[in-house]
Amino acid sequence: MNICTTVYNPRFKLISLPFYALVLYFSLSSYCHAHAEGHSRDGIVIKHLSSLKLGSFNQSAAEIVAYAPKIQTAFVTNSEKSSLEIISLTKPSQPSLIKSVDLSDFGSPTSVAVSHNIVAVSLISAKPQEKGSLVILDNNGTVLNTFKTGSGPDMVTFTPNGDTILVANEGEPNNDYTVDPEGSISILKLTADIKKLDQSSIKTAGFEAFNKKSLADSVRVFGKNATPAEDFEPEYITVSKDSKTAWVSLQENNAIAVINIDDAQIVDIIGLGFKSFESAKNGIDASDKDGEINIKGWPVKGMYQPDTIANFEFDGQNYIVTANEGDSRDYDGYSEETRVAKASLDKSLKKAHPGLTKKSNLGRLKITTANGDTNGDGKLDELYTFGARSFSIWHESGKQVYDSGSQLGRIIAQRYPRLFNDGDTRSDNKGVEPESLVIGKIDHQVYAFIGLERSSGIMAYNVTNPNDVYFSDYFTNVSPALDNDDPNKGDLGPEGLTFISTENSPIDQPLLLAANEISGTLSVYLIEQRKH
Repeated sequence: MNICTTVYNPRFKLISLPFYALVLYFSLSSYCHAHAEGHSRDGIVIKHLSSLKLGSFNQSAAEIVAYAPKIQTAFVTNSEKSSLEIISLTKPSQPSLIKSVDLSDFGSPTSVAVSHNIVAVSLISAKPQEKGSLVILDNNGTVLNTFKTGSGPDMVTFTPNGDTILVANEGEPNNDYTVDPEGSISILKLTADIKKLDQSSIKTAGFEAFNKKSLADSVRVFGKNATPAEDFEPEYITVSKDSKTAWVSLQENNAIAVINIDDAQIVDIIGLGFKSFESAKNGIDASDKDGEINIKGWPVKGMYQPDTIANFEFDGQNYIVTANEGDSRDYDGYSEETRVAKASLDKSLKKAHPGLTKKSNLGRLKITTANGDTNGDGKLDELYTFGARSFSIWHESGKQVYDSGSQLGRIIAQRYPRLFNDGDTRSDNKGVEPESLVIGKIDHQVYAFIGLERSSGIMAYNVTNPNDVYFSDYFTNVSPALDNDDPNKGDLGPEGLTFISTENSPIDQPLLLAANEISGTLSVYLIEQRKH
């Protein structure tokens, strides 16, 4: 353990230190910050401008945010009130609520998107396995039209040209796993008069064709008695610049679906493979009971299982960026979750790695029982855990060109170790949990901004050249000294991010918006050039 990790151990109690030790502590803090892993090569700094409280703590009062540049207005989904919050950003340092639009008649909002003068909101039904809704509003919050979608609509987006709306219908099973709807993508081609569109205007891209097709080994189809069409659960959509192709993350399935938008057809399923955590470069802290930050290599494979995905172009090629959060199926009727210490392990695995099941080693790590039994004898020969604790860049063909390895965890461990894996409580389960993601362009440079669910910070990486990716900044306004359930701790749980370019900004400087699920806040960040 290095000196920075020692000083910033999550269990280290500042209040018990004498004055001279406090002076030494903060001197070392400055040193560690300056010499942190992934020290920036270039020029941006994230600064907190403001936060607006939209509801109760830990009640999902702010989840997804979209922005309308012409009217300098943000739209935020509020699950606590089943509403859409309309917020003025004319003064980003003082955001103000314009109105709250009650959407409870249509369900509970899951996502929002804006294009031109149109706002699209996806809503899940009170009975999640039934069809959900797509509600179209104007910028003032007046409902223009409504449509039925597939089961469990989880994300909505416009194509870049604004002509089409796409909805990812997750189709999750019920808790007993007796009803498992098929996942799908709803596609609505817009016309000049939106009010004249009807349900027949919606096309559905489904997965039925893949029930009879062979799939890559890393594509997980494992739900109880489920066909691939039932098992695939679309999570998040990103659309190519030419508005012709969409890529959809299938989180639980560790895959990405490719959509031909004009034909409303799913044309391919790309398996993402697995990440080896054995090397120091990809090391993880696998225990929440070891009393320290201990990032190292382990005989475990991570399933990428991205939540948010985005795309950008480089040298005429499309690249997909993924926030590799990870997710498991854990229902009363079926659960894939277990811990290493509780799993039925093959003797060869335990012999090769003595002490594997100790709590301070891998014993506490959450793994899946759906992967790893290579010979079918009911015992795990390999260990697979949820998520990759990183973000990745993939060529549209599915070849990985970059992965951040263990950098996200190491940067937090060195800069804000008390926030590391939520005070080390999540080291056994997905770690930093990269969840939200957005791409932004600043002065001809392309950046990926990654929201970390557990440490509640924003990572920024320069991804202009996907073959030369590097860290730019990490920012959090969370107070490490306060308990996790303290409403004054800061902006917690960045569920959705939106980038505002200089040309679309109310103050002619790039901004970043974050809808924070746990704190129920909308936060506004200013992005400035770093002064060398």
